Amino acid sequence: MSVQEYLDKHMLARKIEDAVNAAVRAKTTDPVLFISNHMKKAVPSAITKIKARQILDSRGIPTVEVDLYTNKGMYRASVPSGVPCGMYEAVEVRDGEKGKYLGKGVSKAVKNVNEKISEALIGMDPSLQSQIDQTMMDLDKTENKAGSFLAIARNNLYAEIGANAMLAVSIAACKAGAAEKDVPLYQHIADLSGKGDPVLPIPAITVLSGGRHAGNNLAAQSVIVDKHGSCGCNVGEDGGFASNVSRTLLLSVCLLLEKLQRSILPSKASLWPLLSISEGLDLVKEAIDRAGYKGRIKLAVDVGATEFCIDYPIASIEQPFDKDDWEHTKLLSNLGICQVVGDDLLMSNPKRIEKAIKEGTCNALLLKISQVGTVTEAIEVVKQAKDAQWGVIVSHRSGETEDSFIADLAVGLATGQIKAGAPCRGERLAKYNQLLRIEEELGDQAVYARENWRMP
Repeated sequence: MSVQEYLDKHMLARKIEDAVNAAVRAKTTDPVLFISNHMKKAVPSAITKIKARQILDSRGIPTVEVDLYTNKGMYRASVPSGVPCGMYEAVEVRDGEKGKYLGKGVSKAVKNVNEKISEALIGMDPSLQSQIDQTMMDLDKTENKAGSFLAIARNNLYAEIGANAMLAVSIAACKAGAAEKDVPLYQHIADLSGKGDPVLPIPAITVLSGGRHAGNNLAAQSVIVDKHGSCGCNVGEDGGFASNVSRTLLLSVCLLLEKLQRSILPSKASLWPLLSISEGLDLVKEAIDRAGYKGRIKLAVDVGATEFCIDYPIASIEQPFDKDDWEHTKLLSNLGICQVVGDDLLMSNPKRIEKAIKEGTCNALLLKISQVGTVTEAIEVVKQAKDAQWGVIVSHRSGETEDSFIADLAVGLATGQIKAGAPCRGERLAKYNQLLRIEEELGDQAVYARENWRMP
């Protein structure tokens, strides 16, 4: 083939001429770089390679990280995980070898990415998010994305793909899709959802907690030291202060107000001994006052058990009862005291969300993308919640990574709320720092949720 034939076959002369003309119009000071970038953008992007590996999350437990390559760059994503995994959420694939990470290894999930998923997605356009996600879902025929629980128990094998493998690829593809469109990630997510303008969310920052996890707000530190000494400032999984008062807080928050206890629960219900909630919440109130934000910050409580309080500016309560206690959660929601958020009750599961909407069980969704499996499915459950005029909180997990994707997700889907832990540990700060970058990038166009934090 002659040079002229080669140029004609690939229409190079016309493409180069278009690039040169664009450089002239732009009056660029570096025409070679401009022409190179212009030519690169003119080439349709395609997935060329997918490489997964095992990394460690913030608890030192293995999780999946994926590098997705296109002909325009490499895009990385990693997935978080929580404890415990609910029976209604998409299931992770774990190795089960007790001699390695106590069975928590993810080499099988990594293999699924490097072999099955990679083979299926090579050549696809990364901007076609729903098609990519559907292709992965078609590879995994089981509803819970990891084979039936019975099959796992019998054979100790994970024959299917797994939510951790799928989500890592899905997020990486979403980042690649944004790059292909040459738009910020949050805008690409907004476009995928059909949502209009992005919205900066209200952060729900963990201050105090106990049990399996722990929480933080830096403004509370001096208060805790004053009242409980330096040992009161131990830091927990979510980056927060795990002082001795946290144990009291965890127990007593389950029975916050005897008055509501009698109105919500039947007399036959078994109750824990009442403990004073005032010490824990008073610490938070005093910290807010000292920081100069009196009257400007409201409290959200993640109790995972029973009761509530009106002596404090409670605006949101997460998982007030057992994960299958639909009756009492509905009774609380009907009181109209505050936002009642379904966490373990819903598991980001569309079927359980549908049931809660029909029965009026709660009025907000805690979205944990690792419970869903793909970006497309996460977008769909947010639409489902918003159509019901619910609030939506995009949430981190107890086992987090440095990936800041959920910050862009919250902005792009205009959820108005994000729960990313305390501004203390790096994997939590990654989300808040990304929100700061997005705010800077939006400039005068930035919209902060403020009073519209529920963003129906």
